[in-house]
Amino acid sequence: MLNWIILMSGAPPGEGGQQGNPLTMLVPFVLIFVIFYLLIIRPQQKRQKSHQQMLDSVKNGDRVITTGGLIGNVVGIKEEDGVKVLVLKIAEDTKVEISRGHLQQIILKNR
Repeated sequence: MLNWIILMSGAPPGEGGQQGNPLTMLVPFVLIFVIFYLLIIRPQQKRQKSHQQMLDSVKNGDRVITTGGLIGNVVGIKEEDGVKVLVLKIAEDTKVEISRGHLQQIILKNR
């Protein structure tokens, strides 16, 4: 394990007596973290922020799609035990209640 670390630090093989700068060993780890942040963490934060803005903008009359695939019109918004619930009208005499967090997309905004 130590030999692998020495090789990764850039020290030529056979010169085990010379120790490399410990900061040069940290550079690959910092680069990996920066790449993870730019490619994975930051885009996910943007998606979450966009989704939260969409959830906050839902109002009566909007046509929506749920994560389960139901399509309906929002006819009511209420709160039960601290959870915001949307009442969707999916057919003529059929209304269902879903958690606001399970809303996937707003198809048509009520103007």
